[in-house]
Amino acid sequence: MRNNNTDLRIIRTKESIREALVELIEEKGFEAITVKDITTRARINRGTFYAHYQDKYDLMTKCEEGFMFDISRIAKQNLPAIIATIETDPLNVKPFQIAVLLFEYLNENNGFMKAVLGPRGDLSFQTRLKEFMWKTLFGNDSNALINEESLLVPAQYLTSYVASAHIGVIQQWLNSGRNETPQEMARILSTITLNGPLFAAGLKK
Repeated sequence: MRNNNTDLRIIRTKESIREALVELIEEKGFEAITVKDITTRARINRGTFYAHYQDKYDLMTKCEEGFMFDISRIAKQNLPAIIATIETDPLNVKPFQIAVLLFEYLNENNGFMKAVLGPRGDLSFQTRLKEFMWKTLFGNDSNALINEESLLVPAQYLTSYVASAHIGVIQQWLNSGRNETPQEMARILSTITLNGPLFAAGLKK
C-alpha cells in the first residue's frame, strides 16, 4: 500500500516537471523542448519522467486535461443555478460568482496558462478548449446545461464566439501582467458576456 510520503513525493515530482515545462516553453517554445531539457530543469532522471509520462506531448496533454477537468468542475457546480436564475429572475442574475472562481483559478495557474495559450505554447489547445466548452454547455444528453432547441443561432457558432471571446480576454489579462484582480476581471467579463460588446463599449444603453 502506498504511503502518504510516496504520494507527496509523486505530487512534488509532477509539480517540478510541470514548472520545468512552463519555464522552457517561455524560453524556447514547446516544439523545441526535449525530454532531456525537462528532466535537466526539473532535476530528475529520465526514468522518473517516463514513470509518469510517455513523452513531452503526453505531459502537455495531461496538464491540459487537468486544467479542463478543474474548469469543468467549477462550471458544473455553478452554471445550473445561474441558468435557472436567468429563466426565473433575469434581473437578479449573478454570473459574477462563477467568473470570480474562474479568474481565481487562472490566477493560481497563471504560469501554465500564459505559456500554453501563448504563441510558443500548444497551438492546438484553443481548438480543444472550444470543443471542451461545447461538451460542457451542450453535451450529448438530457443533462446538457443549455438546450440547443432554445438557441437563436446555430450552437457551433455561438460556442465558437463565446469561447474565442473568453480566451481572448484571458490572454489579454495574462499577457498584460494581471493588473486587475480576479474580482475586477469577473466584472469586466460578466459585463461583456451578459450585455454584449456594444453595451460594454457604451454604444447601447
